[in-house]
Amino acid sequence: MENVFDYIKKYESYNFKEKEFNEIDNLIFSYLSYLNYTNTKINEGKYTLEEIGKEYLTKNKYKEVSKLGLAQKGAYKVLEQAINTNRYKDIVLSNYVYDITNKMQFSALTFELSKHLKYISFEGTDEFLSGWMEDLEFACFFPVPSQEKAIEYVNKNVKIFGPKVIIGGHSKGGNLALVASMFMKNYKKFKVKKVYNNDGPGLRKKEFESKKYKKLKKKYIHIIPEYSMVGVLLRHDNYKVIKSNKKNILAHAIDYWELEDDSLVLSELSDKSKKIEQSLISWLDMHSDEERIRIVNTLFEVIEEANIKTLSEVKKINNIISIVKSIKNIDKQTRDLIIDLLTYNYKNTR
Repeated sequence: MENVFDYIKKYESYNFKEKEFNEIDNLIFSYLSYLNYTNTKINEGKYTLEEIGKEYLTKNKYKEVSKLGLAQKGAYKVLEQAINTNRYKDIVLSNYVYDITNKMQFSALTFELSKHLKYISFEGTDEFLSGWMEDLEFACFFPVPSQEKAIEYVNKNVKIFGPKVIIGGHSKGGNLALVASMFMKNYKKFKVKKVYNNDGPGLRKKEFESKKYKKLKKKYIHIIPEYSMVGVLLRHDNYKVIKSNKKNILAHAIDYWELEDDSLVLSELSDKSKKIEQSLISWLDMHSDEERIRIVNTLFEVIEEANIKTLSEVKKINNIISIVKSIKNIDKQTRDLIIDLLTYNYKNTR
């Protein structure tokens, strides 16, 4: 079965006039925003993907970048391949933002495909727990800092007399793309062609039932793999379930999503993902925002006390057991949900 790397190779000689933008191009651009371009000349002028890519690859070695997580590993390989193709090498990069603090993880990048079309890409969650803390905070209050930054970004960079835009992202970046598109200034919304949420969380009940979401739905595409853990979080109505050649948390990585030519292969949601989706909705309905905040803070306090700083450390089974045993002041439903989420990586059957 084919993957994004096969797609890049197959259509490397086609520009976007010869072969229009499609959902696989969306995956590629959403992945490329995972790389940290701050040590390049990206914001010093108008530079192409080929120019910035070559500089990035010279200054950043795969071995070091791969330590940041699966998405960064995949993005590095995509960049290596894309800068040598007629389809991608001349795309201009602009409006790069990288803002990481203890409380927030935010990065965004614009790809100028032509005079008539741009793709705005929001970075997803990496290995650092500050980003995953925000993912959990999505259930507690709105907007979180990264969502505010995303709304600010599109309002600043989408121009009334500029090109049409496609907005997207992977993981948390998919949620940011959705929220930014919903809450951008009304008089700019006609510039948005499509919004892609690639296995990212959905919305809280209030935002999900809002007029802003209902008005956006015709342009909104939510893609999740059959073994989704992140994309089933919070509320959704319509999503496109696609096939991955990996199970459990590895299915989250775009590298493993299966393609037929220029389309993703359709599938059905696994029983395990359905259980997490249903359990989380039930949990949300039974807990107030204040209770959710207390529980999330308790979970991360325990993680900090265990001196766990990255997701890979949380994945270690001994750490999981330690964390779960340490959480005493939460109800059984919450404890069971946390166990399901934390141990998902070790349960790979339907």
